[in-house]
Amino acid sequence: MNPAAHSLYPELDATALTAFAAALESGEPAGLPPARAAEVAAVRAVAVFSRGKVTGAEGDLLDAALWRHTGSGPRPVVVMPAPWTDLGWLAYAVQASRFAVRGYDVLAYSPRGFAASEGHADFAGPLDVTDGRRALDHLLERAAGPVTRIGFLGVSYGAGIAQLVAAHDARVDAVAALSGWGDLAEVLHENATRRTAAAHALLTASPRARLSAPTQRALENVLAHRDTREALAWAEQRSPFTHVKELGRRQVPVFYSHAWHETLFPAHQVLRTFQELTGPKRIDLSIGDHCVPETTGLPGLPNRIWTDAHRWFDHHLRGLGNGIDEEGEVLSEVMWSRALEPSPTWSALTRRIRRLHLTGTGELADEPDPGWAAVVLCGVEAPVTVADEIARSGYAELAGRPKPYPEAAAMDRTAAAVWTAAPTTATTRLRGTPRLRVTYRAANSGSTFVAYLLDLAPDGSARLITHAPFSDLDSPPDSLISADIDLQPTAYDLPPGHRALLALTPRDPFYADANLPRATLSFTSPEPTPSYVELPVG
Repeated sequence: MNPAAHSLYPELDATALTAFAAALESGEPAGLPPARAAEVAAVRAVAVFSRGKVTGAEGDLLDAALWRHTGSGPRPVVVMPAPWTDLGWLAYAVQASRFAVRGYDVLAYSPRGFAASEGHADFAGPLDVTDGRRALDHLLERAAGPVTRIGFLGVSYGAGIAQLVAAHDARVDAVAALSGWGDLAEVLHENATRRTAAAHALLTASPRARLSAPTQRALENVLAHRDTREALAWAEQRSPFTHVKELGRRQVPVFYSHAWHETLFPAHQVLRTFQELTGPKRIDLSIGDHCVPETTGLPGLPNRIWTDAHRWFDHHLRGLGNGIDEEGEVLSEVMWSRALEPSPTWSALTRRIRRLHLTGTGELADEPDPGWAAVVLCGVEAPVTVADEIARSGYAELAGRPKPYPEAAAMDRTAAAVWTAAPTTATTRLRGTPRLRVTYRAANSGSTFVAYLLDLAPDGSARLITHAPFSDLDSPPDSLISADIDLQPTAYDLPPGHRALLALTPRDPFYADANLPRATLSFTSPEPTPSYVELPVG
């Protein structure tokens, strides 16, 4: 993993977006590509574009842009809080314009502490919720005619804000949350493991952002392993999952998009929030990483995520019968075939569970095999990792180039405990959430391991399917510890002749490591509680 600061949205061209916004304002599209120039003309034919300021919480002025129709007829509106980027609302210039052409009044704004907005970033806390409501007030006061229905749409940081504003403001009729989070506590601490790479990325990805003292402290505490309770309480208030019952009470329609290999906001905590929603809902799960599936749509390239976000609002805000409500709650893109599979519900993806037991011979077998020990050494380099970089590795995945492990079959057994299943005789469709139960003995108090499920090819190479970390921080030295964890959800086809490979390592650069250097972890399978992995088969 590269620890250097970098944008979470490397594909966005600030110069091109600035030129597009300037042409919206001036009506002079000289220098723009023909397609962008045509979009400028289409917007200006139906709406007036202007820049301005929204008076947010505590009187702070938020930088904003407004697309306003001049006709006095009734119409829906969309508010778009910007992602975690120094570009602010400019990131939405093209997509907001497309909403305007479809008949919406639109307000896009930069959250406090970002771009030209005043104040300090509250990480979707109470000040950001108030700002979102004030942004809606600002838009409603400037609408030329009656407002029929109201939507909030956000990408990443804006997705978290959009959900929280909808939970606190009964005026909001629908939400589209693209690559956001559901439970911020799980984003920062997954299975008691500090997600240090995610905290570092949030601290450094927008170097000109001005973070509030509580936000700065919460993220730094994750890195420094201090004041965990304070950080989790801070995160709970900023989690849509905490407020999901209010969204359900009002039956707010919510559209999610997310990536299977999301390294910033892992998919399982979003799916947990999704499953708690009781109103109309839909989630689109794709190949890639944080914001990778939808980023190409921000500058205007064809993008199915944005197409469905428009369809979601067209149906729930404009009342169009476009069929999106009949296509099932889940659409999953299968790695790496790119096939799209609809499902009526998340649970319907999994048809059966196949339980494979960890054995002393290194096999994943149908029957338990108690009493063995597989010992690994802590503090050494892991032979497999979650990804090379937060977010950026997802662009290679999107292009069909997942990270290869050319010698996975010969993985160093002192650095990883490894088990392999028998070769498949037919394609095995993994659909859903794999689960792991394993018992281990830690020589010291405080221990961590990371579980990886890989696809092992006949030539000995492998690709990562999914993973999850686990830490135990309280058990006394040399005690047996039982770990029951969900791995990240997946949609993966294991081809004929390939094997499922399970690897357990004591460290990964994406996570904090509670182990002592040169300590050992000894994995085993007691007879009363055998160790196994459960594979969800579609």
